[in-house]
Amino acid sequence: MTTSQPEGFLALPPTGKGPAVLVLHAWWGLNDTIKAVCTRLADAGFTAFAADLYHGKVAATIPEAEVLGGTVDANFQQVRAEVAEAAKFLSERAGRTDLAVVAFSLGAFFALDLSTTHPELIRDVVVFYGTAGTMPLDFGKSKAGYLGHFAADDPYEPRSNADGLEQALKNAGRPVTFHRYAGTGHWFFEPDRPDAYNPAAAKLAWERTLSFLKHSQA
Repeated sequence: MTTSQPEGFLALPPTGKGPAVLVLHAWWGLNDTIKAVCTRLADAGFTAFAADLYHGKVAATIPEAEVLGGTVDANFQQVRAEVAEAAKFLSERAGRTDLAVVAFSLGAFFALDLSTTHPELIRDVVVFYGTAGTMPLDFGKSKAGYLGHFAADDPYEPRSNADGLEQALKNAGRPVTFHRYAGTGHWFFEPDRPDAYNPAAAKLAWERTLSFLKHSQA
């Protein structure tokens, strides 16, 4: 039985088919910035699908995002299942079982979790300023490589979280490369957050992401 397309945004490469990348949004929701990430991935030759974990709702302010993020926390198992369903859909749509996941902030936990609960599907994980927080994940079954982009000054994601995640991945024998960007804060990659956006860091993080994904899929 074919999995129907979940709520989200699908972007296809010019050829109509390419390596698959699941995109998981930050706590703002599936906004134009996340859709643009999918389009940029498609332009680079990937089939990209961003799952809409808020089902049509988008936050513009931090208080709005806190409310929507709270709904994810309150319905954790449901959201976890929706992420897995999105991965299954994308795998079938692309005809591949070696997905990459690119995740931002709130979405990072679900990307990391997915690599441990569905290791047969996830080959690469890229996280932007997001970790599993204090929730322990067992990466012993993971088959993925990991790339992380973290801000130097980030009250939402302290360095200790990124350091702990990096060590956990190394302890599990997983390939891992974490980059930390001087002079940046949370959301430094997102141009619609003018108070945080850092064009130079965003450009470098994107180049590193594409290099990582293309090298793995070569």
